[in-house]
Amino acid sequence: MRAPSLPVIASLLAVLFSVPAFGLGPEEPSAFDAESAIQYSQAAIGRRVGDYGFLDSDRNEVRLADLQGKPVVVNLVYTACSYSCPLIVQTLYNAVEIAQDALGEDSFAVLTIGFDTRDDTPARMRAFARTQGVDLPNWRFLSSDEATVASLSEDLGFIYFPSPKGFDHLAQTTVIDAEGVIYRHVYGADFTAPAVVEPLKDLVFGRQGNFTSVAGLINRVRLFCTFYDPASERYRFDYAIFIGAAVGSVSLMAIGIILLRAWLRIRRKEERA
Repeated sequence: MRAPSLPVIASLLAVLFSVPAFGLGPEEPSAFDAESAIQYSQAAIGRRVGDYGFLDSDRNEVRLADLQGKPVVVNLVYTACSYSCPLIVQTLYNAVEIAQDALGEDSFAVLTIGFDTRDDTPARMRAFARTQGVDLPNWRFLSSDEATVASLSEDLGFIYFPSPKGFDHLAQTTVIDAEGVIYRHVYGADFTAPAVVEPLKDLVFGRQGNFTSVAGLINRVRLFCTFYDPASERYRFDYAIFIGAAVGSVSLMAIGIILLRAWLRIRRKEERA
């Protein structure tokens, strides 16, 4: 899927931010410039995310290194948010549900992390998840300390800063590959499911797949033959390419047989002459 152009994303950010300043993590806000903000975020793509520790809603420790081996979708929210954060989570819920249906429940993980470290405790994150109706497997709501969240935000290129309404922040969902490297950012609070599913499909099935193994070949087929159907809002495996290939092969074989028979008839006539 082609990434949105810089002017389009910059225009979106101009709408998302309601005050003329931004800060990077806990630092003092500086003059806000939409283009600079998106450049800061985009510069994080290709960066390896550090191995940070968190507590899940049951106060169990979760480390990012423990999740390596499969893609991870990460978004940062604050639980006191009354509009954008719930909308981001609801939009992501729809995308994750579709992705799990198409790619498998265990093929990737999802982390929602509270960046308001004073209030986003494990209990608050658990209540937030329950309020949003998030009940999908392999989706955890995490808490951590201020230094950890600040470092993670810097790695991700995620921008947030205090404001009269609580926080203003970049509406950003990040897809990280199986090695812990940032692969794609998705911007906005109301994005389409393919915006998240397509990069996950690339990573799960492997756009640079291994052709030497049966599993690699199967994943390459699944990569190019799994399509999003807007009517059903689901991904489906399209058999048309195989039907077309089969029809084409049969047609070529038939033509080959006809040509061979014609050539044999000519040879027999020449031998009799």
